[in-house]
Parts: sequence; C-alpha cells; structure tokens
Amino acid sequence: MRDLRGISRNIVLLGVVSFLNDLSSEMIIPILPMFIIALGGTGLVIGLIGGLRDSVSSILKVICGYLSDRTGRRKIFVFSGYLTSAFFKLLLAFSRVWHHILIFASLERVGKGLRTAARDAIIADSMPEERGRGFGIHRAMDTAGAVLGSVVVFILIRFFGLSFKSVILIAAIVAFFSLIPLYFVREKKKDTPGPGLKIDIKGLPKSLRSFIIVSGVFSLANFSYMFFILKAQQSFRGALSIAGPVLLYALFNVFYAVFAIPFGKLSDRIGRKRVLVFGYLLFSLASLGFAVFDSLAAFIVLFSLYGIVYAIVDGNQRAYISDLSSSELRATALGAFHTIVGLAALPASLIAGYLWQINPRITFIYGSVVSIISVVLFGLFQYPQKKVS
Repeated sequence: MRDLRGISRNIVLLGVVSFLNDLSSEMIIPILPMFIIALGGTGLVIGLIGGLRDSVSSILKVICGYLSDRTGRRKIFVFSGYLTSAFFKLLLAFSRVWHHILIFASLERVGKGLRTAARDAIIADSMPEERGRGFGIHRAMDTAGAVLGSVVVFILIRFFGLSFKSVILIAAIVAFFSLIPLYFVREKKKDTPGPGLKIDIKGLPKSLRSFIIVSGVFSLANFSYMFFILKAQQSFRGALSIAGPVLLYALFNVFYAVFAIPFGKLSDRIGRKRVLVFGYLLFSLASLGFAVFDSLAAFIVLFSLYGIVYAIVDGNQRAYISDLSSSELRATALGAFHTIVGLAALPASLIAGYLWQINPRITFIYGSVVSIISVVLFGLFQYPQKKVS
C-alpha cells in the first residue's frame, strides 16, 4: 500500500518505530563510552563492549532471517527484537560496574539480531522498484530520532544535571513506546516455505558472496563509534568534556539524516557500487583526519564527514544485498550479510582498543588503511547490472 508520493505505509510505520527506538538508543550511545570509563573501564574494555554490541547478535541475525523466510512471518521477529532491546536498556540503567554494562549492552543487541533481517525484508518488499529510496527513507527517519536523542541527552545532562543512569532510565521508557506503531505494519503472506538454512556463504550466488566479503572487510575498518567520541573528548575540559562530544555526535546524526535519502536515490539512479565505493573512500579520508587533527574546527568537519559516510553506506549496503538476492532468500541473505558484518565488528573494535592504548592516532590510521583495502577488493569483483527479482 502506498500513500504520500508513492511511499509505502510500511516504510513510514517502520520509520516511526525506528525514530522512537533510535531516540531512545541515541540518548544512551553518546554517553556510553564515558559511562564505561566512569565505572572503571579502559580503552580495551571499550573495544570489547563496542565490538560485542555489534557482533553478539550475529548468529541470531542469520538464523532469524532464515526462520522469517521459512515461516513467511516478519512482524513477530521485528516486535520481539524491539521488545528485547527495550527490556535490557532498562536493566542497563542499574549497572554498577563496567561488567554489568558488558552484559546488558550486549544482550540489548540481541534484540537487534532478532529484528533486523526481517525488518529489512519488509522494507525491501514494500518498495521493490525503489529499494534505495525505501531504505534511505527508513534510515533518515531512524537517524532523525538519533539527532533528537543526542539533543535530548545534551539538555538532560547540561541543563538538568541528570546522571548517566537517570538518562538511560528515561531512554528505556521511550523504547517501550516504540512498539506501538508496529501493530499497524502489514506483512506479505507467503504460501510456500522458504528453502533450508544456508549459513555457509559459499552456497550463495557469487555476486552476493563477493559483496558480503567486501562489506566484511570494510567492517574490520569501521570500528566502534565510541573511539571517535573519546578522541573528541580529549579536546574538551570541564563541563564541555561531556557536552562537547555529545553535540559533535548530534552533528554526525544531522548529516546522516540529511544525506540518507539523497544518496539512496542516487544509488537507484547511478548504481549501488559507485556510491558505496565513494562511501568507503570517504571513511578512509575521515579516519585519516581523526588521526591527524585535534582542533574543534577539525572535529566539526570530521564528524560531518563521518555522518555522510553512514548516510552513504548503511542503507545502500542493505539495498545492494536485496538487489543481489531473490525474494525467497532475501531475509536469509540480509541475515548472512549482517552476520559477517557483525562478526567482523568484534576483532575490529578489539584491534582499535589495543591500538588506542598504544597511541590513539594509530587506531584511526588502521581504519583508514583497511577501508582502502575494501575499495580495492570491490574493484576486483564483477556484479550483475540488473536487480534480482
């Protein structure tokens, strides 16, 4: 069903869900590295928690993607995922040592593993002719919530003086409200079950397998956002040591939200590969900038570039996976993609954390170099010119 300007109602509803959920999440995300430090964590601990947050749901993503295809059901996975995340956000507010954060922040990402592949499959099925636009709209609404969340956490800390734990508790309450719009989402019914589970990417089409490898290598470069926030925090003193990085993170989200739809539409027009290569190159440039510069003016530019990178890469990688997979295998393919990306996230952030303890600049040089490697690999593989139905 399509309403305003040909946009599927499902896209709008899932966008509202993601808006509220990201409003909640992004009240937590910019303060999480500082919360970890406050509870006794180190750079390596931040790398461990950041990597686990991205990777702990990896196996669930491919299994739940398969189960969604096999049963033809999407909403139950999406609802369960958002509910799980809300519950563990609530527990996170009661953390007393960094070990608690390790457990609750990781389990909160289990919810992401439950919902992501099925939700992305609904998005892909809802706008099959304009998937880049569909994913771009969803990413933009998702990130608009992130922008507001960053602003809200800044206000709560800077002007109301709330503690990290109080902010996280409020964020958890918001997360429970994000479940309401899911009731109105409609999923396509499947008459026949999907094929058996394929965890081994060798069983996938060559073009799809090649891109999953490329995106996995890029994920090794794209370590946890928490290191970018900590790098900025080193340049602030006093009250701004918390407020400054939060505002820069809000700036990141503003650029992410503003450019998500344009780059989604651009990829529909000129092709995903060209747009993604540009995004990978821009990440390499931004990482190099974080390694070299330390001024406030430089951070404003660099966090803006960081936001544009996510606007280019996040939705378009998913859209490209959808292009390269058949409809009956779409959730499974998206699950496999998210699994490889998630598994790469743990070593990426652990390496970043280890290098951080040697010298923070080396962390960002590492990200820049590995991102260039992903571009080279992308150029070596051949991909079909037309979308798979």
